[in-house]
Amino acid sequence: MAILTIDNLPDDLLEQIQKLANQNHQPINEQVINLLKQALQKPQPPLKFLISPETDPTWEERRKATPQLLAEIEQRLEQRRVDNANVEWPDSTALLREDRDR
Repeated sequence: MAILTIDNLPDDLLEQIQKLANQNHQPINEQVINLLKQALQKPQPPLKFLISPETDPTWEERRKATPQLLAEIEQRLEQRRVDNANVEWPDSTALLREDRDR
């Protein structure tokens, strides 16, 4: 069985857990385990993302614009590849020799 250590547990929270354990006639460890089980068994609300249809009215418009934006990005990248293909890059060996000769 695993061991769980909790750092910086507020004193008042520990007191509340201890009172609850005393009321239920349980050791504090068992009480904490029961509290964790109860918390995990409760239905969790679905996660809401920072940008979603529920939080951003322009979400759907931006989602529809995504293919066009990706095409523009790809076009710009292709133009850079063409531009870089026409550049004469210096020989790295010559640059290293020049640097060593200094």
